[in-house]
Amino acid sequence: MNEIGWAARWSAFFRSFLIQGSWNNRTMIGGGFAFAILPVLKKLNKGNPAGLSEALQRHSEHFNAHPYLSNIALGAASRMEADGSSGEEVERFKGAVRSPLGGVGDALIWVGWRPATMLAALLLALAGATPAFTVWFFLIAYNLGHLGLRIWGFRVGMERGSRVGESIGKAALSRKADRLSAAGVFFLGGVVGSALGRSWSSEDWPILLLAVVGGVWGLWLGSLVGQRVWRWTFWGISGAIGLIFLVGWIG
Repeated sequence: MNEIGWAARWSAFFRSFLIQGSWNNRTMIGGGFAFAILPVLKKLNKGNPAGLSEALQRHSEHFNAHPYLSNIALGAASRMEADGSSGEEVERFKGAVRSPLGGVGDALIWVGWRPATMLAALLLALAGATPAFTVWFFLIAYNLGHLGLRIWGFRVGMERGSRVGESIGKAALSRKADRLSAAGVFFLGGVVGSALGRSWSSEDWPILLLAVVGGVWGLWLGSLVGQRVWRWTFWGISGAIGLIFLVGWIG
């Protein structure tokens, strides 16, 4: 087993932030993956330009995953290269994990974490927080989660190599994604309630009652269909909130 070294590890980790920099329809983030793992390959193939060229070419091929969770594959592939795994084994591993990392990442971040932090920030704004505080709250909260996920993914990948699936299973990322989605629904309810309270007076109780009934029905429907319609639900609710604000502003 070859030692990668901390300099190469840190360099690969920081390069992973640019993993989508060369995204294209043919290799997806394959070029970015090769760019990120290059310091590790240079360290392991020092004095062997032919081996470096071959390894770099392999990692430049098609690969796709969620950009944040791709660090799991990056760390694991680095460990496998250091352990002397064959190029075929490394590529077979990358092919096996790309779809799960993409699906779980989309549910965890795009469906769960990002909407939850956005809605929490919006709720703070409706509660009277200053615009600057609202923006900084969102940026700090969102990036703490996303940076923590990147660091964790790279670390467990580097430690476990091809056995990283065990660590992913123990982390229960899918369950965390469900909880974040539920938190987003909670914050969304607060946002809608605050928006309604600002837009209408107590004399408009029939409309408010209808809105509450509609909200309960929407939550029930959402519990049945889950994430299959989350994009349409998101845009529909966003449009409804915008209409509420417009009615309140005109009135």
